[in-house]
Amino acid sequence: MQALRLPVDVLMQRIPLVNRWVTESWRPAAVEAGTDANGPAVELVRDDDAGALWRLRGFAIELHPTEGEGYFLNLTSPAPCVFVMWRMIEEEIPPVRPIVVTVSYNEAGRMLDGGERVDNVPMPTMIADWMRPFVAAHYKPEPRRKVRRNDPFAATDVSGGARRR
Repeated sequence: MQALRLPVDVLMQRIPLVNRWVTESWRPAAVEAGTDANGPAVELVRDDDAGALWRLRGFAIELHPTEGEGYFLNLTSPAPCVFVMWRMIEEEIPPVRPIVVTVSYNEAGRMLDGGERVDNVPMPTMIADWMRPFVAAHYKPEPRRKVRRNDPFAATDVSGGARRR
């Protein structure tokens, strides 16, 4: 089955810092539904004393049937979020680039385990509503299995005699 895709824009925020070693910090500020595809790929939204906000276009959230559990975990959490894996690229303006945008807890965890920088932003209601039918159709919880405990006294009863099975 082909993945379901939703075009999105990533808003990256530059926060000025008063620090001897670092002058600024970057992080994703929001993920929004994709805007005009004919517009610029990178757009400065605001730049003032409080920092800068850049809109980066051309990204998509993809839903794959094999990631159903990760989507379900995200949607049922107290605060659903969108995960943005991004990297610093000093030669470009702005010097940050989102690489992957995902809504799967499991995929974000794998990226973090791989040493990538992954931040989350609150999930817009529109994205959650778009995901729900897909998760309902593709997520099937694993059946519960009976667990046999390693009980050294299971073979005997309290009176010391052998237990019948």
